[in-house]
Amino acid sequence: MAFVITQPCQDEKSGDCVDVCPVDCIEEGQDQYYIDPDVCIDCGACIVVCPVEAIVEDTELTPETEPFLEKAKQFFGTT
Repeated sequence: MAFVITQPCQDEKSGDCVDVCPVDCIEEGQDQYYIDPDVCIDCGACIVVCPVEAIVEDTELTPETEPFLEKAKQFFGTT
């Protein structure tokens, strides 16, 4: 399991999550931040600091937010 950054990040893009990630799996893209699903250790530190609640567990993705997991995989080249 990994965490996924969804649409609210596109509006905010504060980056608080990057500072707390112990494995540096969050990178800034052009329109939002992305969590590398192959590096994420599921610690949840990013969820606590996200000011817009954009980060969800990949098991809790809805049909509307599922494309954000694929977008992250494409960003990291893991599709």
